[in-house]
Amino acid sequence: MTNVLDQYVSDRVSLYHGDSVEMLHGLPDNCLHYSIFSPPFSSLYTYSNSDRDMGNSANDDQFYTHFGFLIHELARVIMPGRLVSVHCMDIPKMKSRDGVIGLKDFPGEIIRAFEKAGFIYHSRVVVWKDPLVEATRTKALGLMHKQLCKDSAMCRNGLPDYVVTFRKPGNNPEPVSHEDGLKRFYGENEPEGVKTLRPQPAPELVEAKKKYNTTPVYSHQVWRRYASPVWMDIRQSNTLNRAAARDEKDERHICPLQLDLIARCLELWTNPDDIVLDPFAGIGSVPVVALQMGRRAMGFELKDSYYNQMVLNCKEEETHHDENQL
Repeated sequence: MTNVLDQYVSDRVSLYHGDSVEMLHGLPDNCLHYSIFSPPFSSLYTYSNSDRDMGNSANDDQFYTHFGFLIHELARVIMPGRLVSVHCMDIPKMKSRDGVIGLKDFPGEIIRAFEKAGFIYHSRVVVWKDPLVEATRTKALGLMHKQLCKDSAMCRNGLPDYVVTFRKPGNNPEPVSHEDGLKRFYGENEPEGVKTLRPQPAPELVEAKKKYNTTPVYSHQVWRRYASPVWMDIRQSNTLNRAAARDEKDERHICPLQLDLIARCLELWTNPDDIVLDPFAGIGSVPVVALQMGRRAMGFELKDSYYNQMVLNCKEEETHHDENQL
């Protein structure tokens, strides 16, 4: 590792305080099974006052240049045939900053950047968010009811989140198998574990339907929800406590990923004991969920207070796991 400010390493988790690109540069080729993260959103959100913070880029071109170095390293360290998921959203254009009110296609730019680095665009899911909550939080003109009354040509839809996923070319040496189906559900309104989806068939059709009727329908129903192009059932408030990570020099933004979202992606695209990386780990949402689900975790974080809280959160999860093993 290069220029590590601090580190915490145990049997199941490796956490590093430093620049994500430098940390990745110190890893061997094809050593990680999966990565999921929420990148700095160009200059929309500033996480720290460090010159190494991609969110402190002077403009979009500078941000994408810096972000490209990270993607290049991810293309090297991810195993062939395995995936990287990026949590993102469209970025609002502001009159004061951009000259107009509108939107920037941040997910589209991310797709083009990953494809340029050799990744295959694998999938995209829309994550629903309540537009009223967004309006209350951001005071966005386009979401105000008074704007509807004044001139609805300036009204817009709320901004969902996206999980955009990419696959590294090559054959996956360790297939992600779900031979026994999906046995857990992460999100709101868990599907019922019924035995059949429809009335029992006539006696003469029983043998023909035997295979269908003995397949765990619960797994089918969970898969149907996970395979949906729109996730309406992610619990928005199900996040790690972020208040403890704030400090007096905090800038404008800290927003942990929803734990349901992380868990779904890990359930779909990783095996137990796989190494899961978050290069912008914040207070440790991805490492904590990875530990809870029997995966190994790796996290990089630049900001002091976030890194310290991530270590505390992961240690707490390790202690909880050890106590349950007694």
